[in-house]
Amino acid sequence: MKNLYSTGALVLLAVLFVVLTVLAGLLFKNLRVDLTENRLYTLSDGTVNILESLAEPVTLRLYFSDGASEDLPQIRRYADRVWELMQEMESRADGQLEIARIDPVPFSEQEDDAARYGLEAVPLSQAGDVLYLGVVGTNRIDGLEVLPFASPQRERFLEYDLARMITALATPDRAKVGLISGLPITGGMDPQTGQRSPAWAIHDQWTQLFDVQTVQPTAASLPDDLDALVLVHPKQLSEGLVRDIDQFVLGGGRLLAFVDPYAEADPGDNPMDPAARFMAERDSSLPQLFEAWGIGFDVEQFVADPGRALQVTLQPGQPPVRHPAILGLTRADMDVDDLVTAQLETVNVASAGAFDLAGLADGLEAIPLIQSSDAAGLLPAERLRMAADPSTLLDELGDEGLTRTLAVRLSGTATTAWPESEREDWIGEGPINAVLVADTDLLADALWVQRQRFLGQVLLEPFADNGALAVNAVENLLGDANLISIRGRATSDRPFGLVDDLRREAEARLRSTEQQLEAELRETEAQLTELQQARGDADLSILTPEQEAAIDRFMDQRLEIRRELRQVRRELDRDIEALGTRIKVINIVLMPLLVTLVALVVAWRRRRAQHEGGRR
Repeated sequence: MKNLYSTGALVLLAVLFVVLTVLAGLLFKNLRVDLTENRLYTLSDGTVNILESLAEPVTLRLYFSDGASEDLPQIRRYADRVWELMQEMESRADGQLEIARIDPVPFSEQEDDAARYGLEAVPLSQAGDVLYLGVVGTNRIDGLEVLPFASPQRERFLEYDLARMITALATPDRAKVGLISGLPITGGMDPQTGQRSPAWAIHDQWTQLFDVQTVQPTAASLPDDLDALVLVHPKQLSEGLVRDIDQFVLGGGRLLAFVDPYAEADPGDNPMDPAARFMAERDSSLPQLFEAWGIGFDVEQFVADPGRALQVTLQPGQPPVRHPAILGLTRADMDVDDLVTAQLETVNVASAGAFDLAGLADGLEAIPLIQSSDAAGLLPAERLRMAADPSTLLDELGDEGLTRTLAVRLSGTATTAWPESEREDWIGEGPINAVLVADTDLLADALWVQRQRFLGQVLLEPFADNGALAVNAVENLLGDANLISIRGRATSDRPFGLVDDLRREAEARLRSTEQQLEAELRETEAQLTELQQARGDADLSILTPEQEAAIDRFMDQRLEIRRELRQVRRELDRDIEALGTRIKVINIVLMPLLVTLVALVVAWRRRRAQHEGGRR
C-alpha cells in the first residue's frame, strides 16, 4: 500500500509539473528577463515609444536562407539575433506589429518574393547557391521598406535599422528635406580614374530616411513645403536664394548648415584640370545670415589642434606624421546632454573653421555641440594649400591655445538680415532652430566610413560617427528624438577574454623564441663566414672539421628551438582545452549537481520538519 501511494504521488507530481509548465507558458509568455551584460535584448526607450504609438498594423518579414547557411554558423547566429529582436519588438507593440520568418528555398514562391522586393542574393558557390538575409516591411496600404541585407558588421545599428523601417511605415509621408550642396555629394566624375564616382554614404543615408529634394545653388528660391533645409558648402548662392533661406528659417523652417574655410573635398569648377583644382576657392559661409545672428566665422582661418591631431601617411614607405588640421574629436569634446551628440564617440574633421559666439545677437541662445581641445589655435587657411609637411604647422602655433567651437545649436528669436525689405509678407523677426557645423569634409566617406566587400557585396563599415552626427542633426531638427536614442547598441559578439589573454601570452613567448632563433642563426652564419675567410686554400667546397662542427651545432640548436616552438603551441592548445573542459564540467556536472544538492537539502529539511511535527 505504501508503494502504491508513492507511485501515485510521483504520477501526480508529473501531471502537476506538466500543467504548471503549460500554465506558465500561457500566463507569462510575455515575461522576459534580459541577463546579458550589455542588455542586448532590452529595447531602447525610443523603440518602445515608437512601438507603443503605432496606430496601424505593420508587418516585418525576415527572409533567411536557413538551408543554404548550414556551413555558416556566424551568419546563422546573427539571423537568430535578428529574429529574437523582432520577437521582442512584437511583444511590445500591443498587436500592431506582425512578424514572420521565411526561408526562400531555391525555385520557390518565397524566393521570387525576395527577388521582387529587392533583397540581395549573396552568392555562396559556383553551383548557384545564394544566401538571403534581409527584412521586408509593409503596412496596410502600399508602404514598403526593405533592408536588403542585414550585415553582421552593422549589428550595432540593428535595432535602429528595424525601428527606422517601422517608423517609415507608420508615417508614410516622409519629411521633405531640401539639399543645397557645393560638393559632389550625389556623385560625380573622379578626376583620377575618369569614371563616375558613387554618391557619398551620407547622401544615401539621408535619402533613405527623408524625402530629399536637391536644390541648385543658382536657384532663385526654395521649393514649397520643405520641413528642413540642409546646406553643404554653400558658396556662390544667388541672392534670391539666400533671402529665401532667411525667410524659411524665420518662418519656422529647420536649418542644418555645413560651412568651411578650406573644403578639401571641393573639386573646383574644373575638376579635370589639376592646376584649376589646386587654385580653386575652397571656402564657404553664410555671411549675411551670420552677421544678422551675431555669429563670427572667419573663412581665412582654420583650427589647428595638436591635442586632437590624427596621424596621416604622406607617402608610401614613410612613417606617419600628425596633421594638426585633421582632427579626431572624442566624446570629451562633445555635448553629452544634447540629443545630436549624446551618443557619439568619435567625429573626424579636416581643416575645420571656428564659430565666434561672443557677439551673439539679443534673443538668441547658442549651445556648442562640438569643441576642440584647449590647445587649439587658428592658422591661415592658405597654409593648407602649400604645406608639404603638415608637422611644420605646429611650429607656427602660439603658446596660448584656446577651445574653439566647431559645431553649435542656435535657438531663440532672430531678426531678418534684410530689415529694409518692402514686401508685405516679409518676416522681420521669428523663431530660429538651426545647427551649424564649421566643416564640410566630415561628410566625405574618407573621414568616417569604409566600403568593404562581404560575400560578394559592397558594405559600408563606419569607423567614426560623422554619419550619425549628420543624421542625428536632421532627425532632431525635425523633432523625432526616438530614433536618435536607439543609435549604436552593443553587439552580441562577446570575445572570450581569458582565451585571448592566453593566446596573446603564448604569442609573446613565440615571438621571443623566434627572435632567439634568428639571433642564433645570425651568430652561426657569422662563425661560418669567419671560418671560411680564415682558410687559405682555394677549394671552398670542402668543409673543414671546424665548419662541420659549427653546422652540426647549428642544426642541433635549430631542432631544439623548433621543439620549443612546438611545445609553446602545445601548451597554448592545452591551456585553452583545459579551460574549455573546466567550463564544460561546471555547466554539465557541477551546476546540475549543485541544484540537485540544494533540492535534496530542502527536501530533507522539509521531511525532518514534518517528522518532528508528527512526533509532537
